[in-house]
Amino acid sequence: MRRLSSLGAFIALFVLLVVPVQAAVKIQEVTSEKGVTAWLVEDHSIPIITFQFAFESGSAQDPAGKEGIANLMSGLFDEGAGDMDSDAFQKRLEELGAEMSFRAGSDAVSGQIRMLAENSGEVLDLLRLAVTSPRFDPDPVERIRGQIAVQIRSDERDPNKQGYVALQKALYGDHPYAHPDEGTLESLQSITPDDLKAFHKKVFARSNLIIGVVGAIDAEALKKALDEVFGDLPETADLTPVETVAPKLDQQVRVDYPLPQSTIQLVYPGIARDDPAFFQAYLMNQILGGGTFSSRLFKEVREKRGLAYGATSYLSSRDHSQSLGIQTATRSEQTGQALAVIEDVIAEMRDKGPTEEELAAAKTYVIGSYPINNLDSSVAIARTLVGLQQDDLGIDYIERRASLINAVTLDDVRNAARRLLSAKPAILVVGPAQNGG
Repeated sequence: MRRLSSLGAFIALFVLLVVPVQAAVKIQEVTSEKGVTAWLVEDHSIPIITFQFAFESGSAQDPAGKEGIANLMSGLFDEGAGDMDSDAFQKRLEELGAEMSFRAGSDAVSGQIRMLAENSGEVLDLLRLAVTSPRFDPDPVERIRGQIAVQIRSDERDPNKQGYVALQKALYGDHPYAHPDEGTLESLQSITPDDLKAFHKKVFARSNLIIGVVGAIDAEALKKALDEVFGDLPETADLTPVETVAPKLDQQVRVDYPLPQSTIQLVYPGIARDDPAFFQAYLMNQILGGGTFSSRLFKEVREKRGLAYGATSYLSSRDHSQSLGIQTATRSEQTGQALAVIEDVIAEMRDKGPTEEELAAAKTYVIGSYPINNLDSSVAIARTLVGLQQDDLGIDYIERRASLINAVTLDDVRNAARRLLSAKPAILVVGPAQNGG
C-alpha cells in the first residue's frame, strides 16, 4: 500500500478551520438493487467519503500448506487491477488523492478507502477493479512476498513474536488460529499467482461482505456506488467451515532467551460478544487491567511495586474462540515476584469483585470513550459501523449501549469475575531459562 499525503494534509487543514460539532449519529441501512447492503453515516461538513468493508474469511480460510495466502493477497489489491498494472494503478490513485489499504486478520480480509467527494466516481472505479479484478502479476507477487519474508525472518529473531507463536500453538493446536497470519517461509514460498486468483474467487463474494460508509454521500448515490463497486462479485462465498475451539489452559509455555527483561502473559477463558453477560465481563476487565492507569493491575504491579512499566488485560473475541489475556514485562530476576502479584490481583477480583466506586468509574469511561462519539474521525466511525454488523448488534445498538452498560450491577461483575477467573490459566514466559523469584 502506498500512503498518500495530499488527502491527509487537506483533512488536517480543514479540521483546523472547521470545529466539528458533536451531534447524534444517524445510521441508515442502505441496500442496492443487487442486494448489497451498507450502513451509512451521512456527513457533508467535510467533503470526504470513507468506505470501510470486510469480507468475513481471513487467514482462518488459508488452505493447508498455503498458510499466509490471505495476508499475501491483501498486499496486492493496489498492485494492479483490470487493465492497469501496478505503476499505472498507484499513479492514478495518487493523482486522485485517494488512500486505499487492505489487511488480513484471522477472521476477515478488510479494506478501506478515503477520497475527496468530487473524485469519488473515479476513485470508486479503482476500488471496483481492485476488489473484483485484481491482477496478481508475477512481479508484484514476488515483491510483496519478499517483503513479507523479510518480516518473517525478522520475527524469527524477535523473542516476543516467537513467544506469541508458541503460545498460539499451545492454545489452539491444529486449529487455524494456531498459525500466524503471515504463514511461514515455506508456506509463503509455495503460493502461486494462480493460488491467489483461486483464493480470491472463493472468499470475495456478496454473501460475506460487510460495509460501513461515512461522509459526503447520500443514500441514493450510495446505492448506485454499491452496485458499481461490489455488484459484480459472486453472490456466495465458498468458505471452509471453521470449528469453534476453546483455548487449552492450565499449561506453561516458555521461550528461553537471554534478555534483561521477561515478558509474562496469562490466558483465561473469555466470553462471546453475543453473550448476555458480555458487558458484565467487559466492565470487570476494565477494572482489572483494561483501564491502564486506573486499573488494579497497573496500580499493584507498577505504582506500588515498580515491577513493570505497565500491566494490562484484554478480552479477545474471535469468531471461533474467546479468551481473556493479561500481560506485562519486568526485569528477568523479578519474573516470579511479578507473576505472584498478578495472581494475587486476579484472586482478589475473583473472590471479592470490584467496589462500587470502581464500577461507577469504569462505566463512565467505557461510555465516554466509545469511538462513535468522535465525530471528527470518519475512519473510526466507519470501522465501528463494520464492527457492529460483524457482531450482529443491531442498527440501534449505539442508542442502547449506554443503558446496557448502566444496567450492569456490582453482583453482575462479581459473577463475571468468578466465571472467567476461576480456571487455571495458560502462562507464557519469554526470558532467561533461570529466573529469580
